[in-house]
Amino acid sequence: MSDAALEEKARKLFAGPCDFVAGTETLDRLPPPDLPEFAFAGRSNVGKSSLVNALTGRNTLARVSHTPGRTQQLNFSNLSDKLLLVDMPGYGFAQVSKAQRRNWEDLIYDYLRGRVPLRCVFLLVDARHGFKPADLDLLRMLNEAAVSCRVVLTKADELKAPEKEAIVTSIAAALKKHPAAFPAPYLTSARTQEGINALQTTILGLL
Repeated sequence: MSDAALEEKARKLFAGPCDFVAGTETLDRLPPPDLPEFAFAGRSNVGKSSLVNALTGRNTLARVSHTPGRTQQLNFSNLSDKLLLVDMPGYGFAQVSKAQRRNWEDLIYDYLRGRVPLRCVFLLVDARHGFKPADLDLLRMLNEAAVSCRVVLTKADELKAPEKEAIVTSIAAALKKHPAAFPAPYLTSARTQEGINALQTTILGLL
């Protein structure tokens, strides 16, 4: 199949029905492991919910907020009965108690380590800032658990072309130390749709 045909097939997949099916703060209430799962993780306010909405062409599938840390559970959405998209709690500087933050992070780590149908984790990183210590902690954990990971740079529309090239080069160099991670990052913008179809096509190819 040609690249153009794959891209079109991916567009059609993500234009199909996509419905919220479950939200949980505990692992004992996860949906049945019947479909491949693709998880989206990242620091609070990295643009994770906006990216999930852009992938599916919807404005309300994932809750978008200007207040960091509003996603407080694992949220599962069924895409055309082909796969589940998993919007994970943000980590980092969310304005919550230390106890709540620990609960969120334990939920993230336990899910990522032990979920059998999980095909790939997309680690979202703000293209303006690059890796933060919490991102690298998650990458190390994914390496240890041998969980496949791909880095997605968000908010690319806020960078000029030379800045985009510089951050992609920098992230790619850092990823050489993380064998579970795909060697090249994706550059995306939920606002301009940059890189969205490439991400859709990647997910299709991992089914």
